[in-house]
Amino acid sequence: MKSLSRLVTAGISVTTALFLGSPAAASPASAATIYHRPVVVVGANQSNNWSGYNQGTLEQGGRSFHQISGTWVVPTASAHKPGENEYSATWVGIGGGCVDAGCMVTDTTLIQAGTSQDVGSNGQATYTAWWEIIPAPSVPVSLAVTAGNTVSVNIAETTPQVWSITINNVSTGQSWSTTVPYSSTYATVEWIEETPVVIDSSGAVTVGPLPRLSQVTFDAGTVNGGNPGLRSSEEMQLVDTNGAALATPSSPDPDTDGFNDCGYASTCAAPASS
Repeated sequence: MKSLSRLVTAGISVTTALFLGSPAAASPASAATIYHRPVVVVGANQSNNWSGYNQGTLEQGGRSFHQISGTWVVPTASAHKPGENEYSATWVGIGGGCVDAGCMVTDTTLIQAGTSQDVGSNGQATYTAWWEIIPAPSVPVSLAVTAGNTVSVNIAETTPQVWSITINNVSTGQSWSTTVPYSSTYATVEWIEETPVVIDSSGAVTVGPLPRLSQVTFDAGTVNGGNPGLRSSEEMQLVDTNGAALATPSSPDPDTDGFNDCGYASTCAAPASS
């Protein structure tokens, strides 16, 4: 269990949480309030909540970030341990990550959108699309998604500190979008598989735990309208408090705009093609 002070430090106001339903009566997604936090860093390339790729303004030589996109197939979720509620989120975002290559400096702002793949204590999987701006909690959207759907997310600044967020379900042809004001530092961008913070109906605060997921392949990533040029030095591996791997990204794909992410694995093979 994470302390409330740790959550406040991470830019999350737990006092604003809304408690909806009960875990016994509903799926994890509808029975809990979800927060997708800034990175909780263990080292230059390890985190207690993120797996994927992160680019920072210092690491990129002073570049600032005003747009990000990414595409992935919603992974199939199943129980890792019987009888527990398990949570995962796949997303792209601006802010919240490592500003420098050694991750000595992190960012507390974060605007993001993606999909959640959760498993209830009864073993039933739930899939949702959502967006979030720190420090507010995740906001589910009306766009239906399920395992196997190809989803594309684009976040772009339209005018200074005003952002367009679009989530497309490529498989169904349906989409959702909104425009929101948000004060960003423009300091980082990321493509992430995450174990989010969960506040259940009793007020208990936990992280994850991560369900079993089919391999996630991120592709067609862009930053400021161009190829992000991902590098292996920008990888972030998700580890537990004992340092054991929970999710590991691969090396970039051949055209450096995507990668694979493998749950409950210490290694992950890169995509053979773009």
